Amino acid sequence: MVRLFHTLSPAISRLNFIYPRIFLTASPSIKLQRNHVHNKLKPKISPSSSSNFQRTRAYSTTTRVSSLTKRESWKLDDDGLVVLGIETSCDDTAAAVVRGNGEILSQVISSQAELLAQYGGVAPKQAEEAHSRVIDKVVQDALDRANLTEKDLSAVAVTIGPGLGLCLRVGVQKARRVAGAFNLPIVGVHHMEAHALVARLVEQELSFPFMALLISGGHNIIVLAHELGQCTQLGTTVDDAIGEAFDKTAKWLGLDLRRSGGPAVEELALEGDSKSVMFNVPMKNHKDCNFSYAGLKTQVRLAIEAREIDAKCPVSSATKEDRRNRADIAASFQVDNQSQ
Repeated sequence: MVRLFHTLSPAISRLNFIYPRIFLTASPSIKLQRNHVHNKLKPKISPSSSSNFQRTRAYSTTTRVSSLTKRESWKLDDDGLVVLGIETSCDDTAAAVVRGNGEILSQVISSQAELLAQYGGVAPKQAEEAHSRVIDKVVQDALDRANLTEKDLSAVAVTIGPGLGLCLRVGVQKARRVAGAFNLPIVGVHHMEAHALVARLVEQELSFPFMALLISGGHNIIVLAHELGQCTQLGTTVDDAIGEAFDKTAKWLGLDLRRSGGPAVEELALEGDSKSVMFNVPMKNHKDCNFSYAGLKTQVRLAIEAREIDAKCPVSSATKEDRRNRADIAASFQVDNQSQ
């Protein structure tokens, strides 16, 4: 059954980057559940568009205590709390070992850059297979670099969303295997909340409330963090996130996607004239905190077509004039994003 903790020990509560606090039993037969997490909507903020977190204007969690074994109680109350974190939400396989005081003992990342370049973006099935091939090694490397074994752990944290279902499953299954073998609780992590609150891991004096801008391949979100476990969403993407716009632009310009779209566009933009193409600034006349990049993507595509740029021809093989045209578009696109 799903176990939820209401009054968390001081050691667990210091892990401010793990939310919501959903502790799952490690039984292989258990299905992931989040029905105890309550989303409270407030009419002051306009509806948003996609994932559960994006639709949650005021997000809070409620939890309760269930009985623990003596071994688990000791681990949760001990100042030497040590948590293994596992992340497989999209295209990188990652694991880290972190102490309750915020000290990062190790972190290991296995990149899927070659797959990104091969498929021109994330291919869910291939990404899942890549996660499955390396997950055991990534977790073991994280433990080895921390000079610890599973017996030294207090809990296992794992991303349960948002993300690609096939990829998330790999991380959750690994977390359940480790937790089941060593009788450890599992912490289910909503990774957008983790992004917002991870600032408190490195800036331990950071006090509430604070505002955070979350930018990734699938998300553009502005949140106001009121306290642990409660955030108000101030703005989100009404269509595509900026990461999607960068990735598509990089692909259309024939750039090397092994470094992902952002770095590739930024590097080429250094060679271009940011005033050569006048793109319209998205949402310029909207008096809210939302973002939109679908229209900008369309403008970029039309500019590329107008200059007869062939994406199948990599920029490394382009003529001098062709490369300059691509660089000008990259520079103009990047400045337009900064304007928003």
